[in-house]
Amino acid sequence: MAKAMKVLHVMAGAPTGGAETYCVDALLTLQHAGLQQILLTRPHTQRLAELKNAGVEIRTAPFGKIFRDATQRAVRQAIKDFQPDIIQYWMGRAASYAVPGKHKNIGWFGGYYDLKRYPHMDAYVGVTYDLARHIRAAGAPEGKVFTIHTIADLPSAAPVSRAEFDTPEHAPLLLALARLHPKKGLDVLLRALVDLPGVYCWIAGDGPLKHALPKLAAQLGIADRVRFLGWRNDRAALLATCDVCVFPSRYEPFGTVMIEAWAASKPLIAAAAAGPAAYVKNEKNGLLVPVDDVDALNYAIARVISDIDLCQRLIDGGWQSYQAQFTPAVMVTAYQDLYAAIA
Repeated sequence: MAKAMKVLHVMAGAPTGGAETYCVDALLTLQHAGLQQILLTRPHTQRLAELKNAGVEIRTAPFGKIFRDATQRAVRQAIKDFQPDIIQYWMGRAASYAVPGKHKNIGWFGGYYDLKRYPHMDAYVGVTYDLARHIRAAGAPEGKVFTIHTIADLPSAAPVSRAEFDTPEHAPLLLALARLHPKKGLDVLLRALVDLPGVYCWIAGDGPLKHALPKLAAQLGIADRVRFLGWRNDRAALLATCDVCVFPSRYEPFGTVMIEAWAASKPLIAAAAAGPAAYVKNEKNGLLVPVDDVDALNYAIARVISDIDLCQRLIDGGWQSYQAQFTPAVMVTAYQDLYAAIA
């Protein structure tokens, strides 16, 4: 591009979460590509120091549900000071603070959000083809809706010591990276482990089921083979450690875990929620099982850990899928083209 594009990013954000993780990864990637960026977010957003060290200016606001004045002032002040070419609003709460001006507004959808929360938008980005369809179906003009996939930009990382989590060195090890929420289907994974003796499972995440899931593991008699790691920021190291990545979500518009497994060259098993069903080609780049099907998940895990040829085929197919659509270079090109086109 002729000049460095100036982009203001606005994200309310939870302390942890997949969309929040991807937002930070995207900003870091775009910063390295030469964009000038400011992030306006809540002070509890993770990895702010990493963004600052990369040269992204950080501003904070409360993003309250009821008391909105402070955040509105912060948005307008950032616009006045920075004079951005583009403002990208990440998810519905941030988008509800959008204001018109000389800049162009982009609304980002990581889920099936309500279009009414996105006023004054010049373009919309969905992270899957089906989300783009959802945005158009809600009334957005065809020519203003774009699909830009999430990325997996995993650093090179040494495996985590299995001994740290009392896991035998040569036992088959499953990894689930997920919020501990009913939507994520982790109870199905635990039930599938019952008839897989000797198979261990690490679950990395936090959420409302952080007490219920360990209780379920104990009730099922598998607590000695399941480790709950809490929220982790070393996903690359965890993926380097495991043998199989399992993604059992009941509801998943996309799922960055899917492409992280592909990028890490790990075989993927996923429940056929909307996102995985659209991108996982069964027996080629992963195994798809029906949502909520314990027996099917059990069988898929048993196949992958016992069939070397199948395992390698899934790894090779996943790597090819990652290279084709989900690398940082692909994302940077897509955003640069979009920003230039609308600005």
